[in-house]
Amino acid sequence: MLSYAAVLRAPHARRTFGAALIGRLSYGTAPLSLLLAVKGASGSFGAAGTAMALFGATSVLLSPARAALIDRYGPRRALTPMACGYAALLLVLAAVTRHPGTPTPVIVALTATAGAGTPPLGPTMRTLWRQLLPERELLQSAYSLDGVAEELLFVTGPVLVGVLVAYASAAAGVAVSAVLVLTGTLALVSSPVAHVPPAPRADDAAPAVRVRAGLPGQPVVVALAVGLGLGGLELLVVAFAGHQDRPGAVAWVLAALSAGSAVGGLVNGAVTWRSPAGTRLPLIAAALGLSLAGAGWAPNLYVLGGAVALAGLFVAPALTTAYLIADETAAPNARTRAGAWVNTAVNAGSSGGTAAAGMLIGRLPLALCFALAAAPALLSAGPALWSRSRISRRPGPGGRPRGRRARAGAGARP
Repeated sequence: MLSYAAVLRAPHARRTFGAALIGRLSYGTAPLSLLLAVKGASGSFGAAGTAMALFGATSVLLSPARAALIDRYGPRRALTPMACGYAALLLVLAAVTRHPGTPTPVIVALTATAGAGTPPLGPTMRTLWRQLLPERELLQSAYSLDGVAEELLFVTGPVLVGVLVAYASAAAGVAVSAVLVLTGTLALVSSPVAHVPPAPRADDAAPAVRVRAGLPGQPVVVALAVGLGLGGLELLVVAFAGHQDRPGAVAWVLAALSAGSAVGGLVNGAVTWRSPAGTRLPLIAAALGLSLAGAGWAPNLYVLGGAVALAGLFVAPALTTAYLIADETAAPNARTRAGAWVNTAVNAGSSGGTAAAGMLIGRLPLALCFALAAAPALLSAGPALWSRSRISRRPGPGGRPRGRRARAGAGARP
């Protein structure tokens, strides 16, 4: 864990990362708070579902466009008005949903508009990590730490909403989300690192090397596949628990997924890998796919929990590695946008996976549904593994296989 200590010892790292986490906690509180607030104000689950679908769609689909503004104008000039506008809309929503009476179309329109302005704090923080950490070896650790922390925020956020709803109201949760995102963003942009333009790096001068770090579109494709698998898995766990007459077990099975992801992320960031990220990513995706497929054969919920925890071990490493490749292959003035595309792919895949699982459950055996949920991860890994296998078998100078020559001449870095 020394690498994580080195990450947090970097100048301005704790201040910048802490500010980003405060703002990103709102992403764990806002969706549930909005869902409950809109339901309470409109009295309709249909209206609440429509509002949140539009909120999610505008937030996810417009994320690369918002990230492009960060790349162009910098965090201070772009994030500040974005966060102010988003927080203002959340406060308006908190006011109009506090008591019934506001027309439902107005609430739905405000919710969709708020989603369109969600500040991309995650992609921005990952771009700032590169500026905070000149050493490439520490960047993987920083991304892993960032991913695990984000996972914990999405677990903590709904718990906080539950407390607010119990002692205040869902509208109070919306207002708290506004305060969190505005406070965190303003603290983030006040950090010295957010004012400094990205410094040139040696790898920035060698775009051909960066492009070879991964296949074109590889991180986005794998991130989409991971999202599809996870989105389907959540609904499949609900169906499995229902067949076992233990619906209450869903929470701890999904908690096992989060726990596995946190452990996998921490281990991934603490290890200095021999192979490049572009080689590791398809292997991680394949391992995730095989774990998801195997979970479908679990005879009971205890075995399912273990299988889901095993699958979780590969979730954070897959996403962390995808972000690393996106960062390495992107132009210096497009790194925030590249990370946002990976993030968009995960979220879009999760929505699509949930929808697909909903159509398959009840029509096909559960084991087959698990296998179909795993298929995107396996398919995303296939082309990369095949391509690299052909390259390794291709004769190099002197007729030796390229893979063997590469291992013999590899540097001493473990």
